[in-house]
Amino acid sequence: MSYTAAYLAKCQGLIETVSKQETQIRQVAKLFSASILAGRMVHVFGSGHSRIMVEEMWPRYGSFPGFNPIVELSLTFHNLVVGANGQRQAMFLENVTGFAQQILRNFDLSEVDTALVISSSGCNVVPIEMAEIFQSKDIKTVGIISKEHSEASISKKQDGKKLQDFCKIVLDSGAPVGDAMIKIEGLETPVSPGSTVGSCMIINCIKAELANILTQAGHPPKVLTAGAVIGAEKATEIFQAAYDEHAHRISKMYQKVGIESYVSKEK
Repeated sequence: MSYTAAYLAKCQGLIETVSKQETQIRQVAKLFSASILAGRMVHVFGSGHSRIMVEEMWPRYGSFPGFNPIVELSLTFHNLVVGANGQRQAMFLENVTGFAQQILRNFDLSEVDTALVISSSGCNVVPIEMAEIFQSKDIKTVGIISKEHSEASISKKQDGKKLQDFCKIVLDSGAPVGDAMIKIEGLETPVSPGSTVGSCMIINCIKAELANILTQAGHPPKVLTAGAVIGAEKATEIFQAAYDEHAHRISKMYQKVGIESYVSKEK
């Protein structure tokens, strides 16, 4: 078997893992729909390469408003690798206690909101504290982890708790311990991670189930759609409408944040 075939076979296993979680995925979609139909948002966070899943949810073609993509560049800026803004700093910062609190201080959170936090290991401090803060505010939180990898890993949070300890529902990407899925002859360590593949499948399954719920509720989502599908004019119209809806939703996250002012008191 070629290494390409081997990797694709492993991905087939990821599909099977995700398919076994259909009931939980539909439960997640129902939770998220309650926030979106109420005019609020689903907060989505991931540090490191988990940022990929945040952007997979929104905004991109085939997605729709209702999500607050929280992407902190200091935790997700990878291309410089070394030097200023390098990976060492990013990996250090994602385990700084209190950083999550500073990020979420920017938002006027409500128990009507829901949240999705992605962390393959479920063991880094910032995503764990994100979920912990959400839980403390009665915000129902969903986690996406790699179950086998998380169980084999040690939490970097002082109390030893992991992301899944603060989540109402936990979904499993199916990736193995260490994430990389392919062993190469003559090479000591495996290559080719699987968590992105599994997690992106979960994201898009949630998205599909959620779009159905919103449509059945009489509020079909404004889906970012290519001009090649619906024509340039219609695509532009939906694009503008979707971004405007996002603006209307996100404005509520700042309206009464933090310390009151005469501005926040205005009707």
